[in-house]
Amino acid sequence: MPESPLPMRKSPRLQGYDYSQEGAYFVTVCVEHRLQLFGSIQGTTLILNAAGEMIASWWERLPSKYPDVEIDHWVVMPNHFHAIVCFSRDAKITTHTSLPDLMKWFKTMTTNTYIRGVHAEQWEPFPGSLWQRSYYDHIIRNDPDLRRIREYIEHNPARWHEDML
Repeated sequence: MPESPLPMRKSPRLQGYDYSQEGAYFVTVCVEHRLQLFGSIQGTTLILNAAGEMIASWWERLPSKYPDVEIDHWVVMPNHFHAIVCFSRDAKITTHTSLPDLMKWFKTMTTNTYIRGVHAEQWEPFPGSLWQRSYYDHIIRNDPDLRRIREYIEHNPARWHEDML
């Protein structure tokens, strides 16, 4: 078999880690080409458009889709999304969600809804994919880490100008 001209893509997931185990995770997913499709920042105020509200709505549905999932702090930004998601293990819950499965569902549902918005509501179209391939994750290890990430999410709109540099 001929060798591929493209290098093998390295998975951003921690090798050997069980992403379905109980715990908290910080995730970031970015719009392809960093297009500002979900709203704007005016001063330090985040103003979501209908597409941004749709992203928020799908995120808020996660606990009803996955009973072992709790959502914590999150923010929809004009061109990306940050969130803390927690997995709990209750003896009554027999199936366990993994972070990759959850993120795949979230990205699929938001992409399909966004496409419908492009056709029905004249939302700005995107070339190729709505979201960048994969996502960033960080396993939250302790309470100081959780507090730091919550603060980061909470203050993200106020730091928008830094993101635009």
